[in-house]
Amino acid sequence: MRILGVDPGSRAAGWALVSFEGPPRLVAAGVLRPATTTPFAQRLLAIHDGLLAVVEREHPDEAAVERVFSGVNPQSLITLGEARGVLLLALARAGVPVHEVTPAEIKKTITGTGQAEKEQVRRMVLSLLGSPSGFSRLALDAADAAAAALTHGFRTAAGRRSAPVTAASATVRPRVGG
Repeated sequence: MRILGVDPGSRAAGWALVSFEGPPRLVAAGVLRPATTTPFAQRLLAIHDGLLAVVEREHPDEAAVERVFSGVNPQSLITLGEARGVLLLALARAGVPVHEVTPAEIKKTITGTGQAEKEQVRRMVLSLLGSPSGFSRLALDAADAAAAALTHGFRTAAGRRSAPVTAASATVRPRVGG
């Protein structure tokens, strides 16, 4: 199974494709970063079209999208919700089944605590994926997307085994070579 993780954002939307054929491994990752000087509607279009291009190129079986969490600034929450909406639309248009994961669920699964910082999540993602070559400088948004994909993948595997699986209990062998 190939899961596309998506970390929504209107300025930067991270994505990462994780393969669960054998030990989890990072296949591809990136950040959709439209120019902030363009009108907001055009940025949303660029994010939508960018994710569609990723789906067409990478052929994921499923997607794991981070769910919007409540924030202090209502305007920021609305903007994030709009960006998330166009990302969901792109996945639906491409026929990719979407699964939602909460930020706390992602952090707890990947690091063991629901209060982890972004850098801690990135370090654990790289550790779980065997520090894949070419991804040692994985952008935070792409690492968050990989963490969403890993969380859904572990949750799916747990459902098959009827036992909870977390990053701490998963057996992951480092990948050798590129």
